[in-house]
Amino acid sequence: MVSVRVVGPGRAGLSVAAALADAGCPVRGVLGRDHDVTGAAAGVDALVLAVPDAELAPVAAAVDPVADTVVLHLSGALGLDVLAPHPRRASLHPLVPLPTTEVGRVRLRSGVTFAVAGDPLAGELAGLLDGRVIEVGDEHRAAYHAAACIAANHVVALLGQVERVAAGAGLPVDAFVGLTRAAVEDVAALGPARALTGPAARGDDATIERHRGALAALAPDELDGYDAGVALARRLGASQAGRELSPCG
Repeated sequence: MVSVRVVGPGRAGLSVAAALADAGCPVRGVLGRDHDVTGAAAGVDALVLAVPDAELAPVAAAVDPVADTVVLHLSGALGLDVLAPHPRRASLHPLVPLPTTEVGRVRLRSGVTFAVAGDPLAGELAGLLDGRVIEVGDEHRAAYHAAACIAANHVVALLGQVERVAAGAGLPVDAFVGLTRAAVEDVAALGPARALTGPAARGDDATIERHRGALAALAPDELDGYDAGVALARRLGASQAGRELSPCG
């Protein structure tokens, strides 16, 4: 079994350490800011650097290279160059939110997708976590990570707008979460274009203007976000012009 040490006791580092331990990997400690990381790569098969992107290069440079140890980072946006001077380098980015250690350790073993690059040990670790592996080279990392942020962070930010607008009608955000969940499930089953419903998809400009009027009166600072969403929906709908569209219900 692959032995691992982790540098970075934040949510990602602790989640990965716990999930790998649950999968049977010997985890030789989680090191933080107060530890000397010079010898962190010694005595393990893999050293996982779970630190913020801005700290990756200096932390990697502070660790003495070990010829047989793979040094991995968890960044979605950065390539392998930040892991110099280590001879065996890899990246392992889980496509799943890790809000707490306990949630993270379970999610990481639930069949999620891992974006890997570099040394094959990254794919092996993903496999030990029962994950699906996709390879993303350095030249595509920024675009890949942008898509990941849209898929998670931007969706959460949109639900923040739902919460604010719904509050104006005296309703809680959780009244709308089931709608979001069903829409995401439709995307998984049908693809975005076929899953799209609503007034922008069916060309119902009158309803959109009613929405805009309500927002102008209630919360005019929400109009830009709403208009951006309408534009995206129209763009997606245009890609499937002529197909049958179902109403919101």
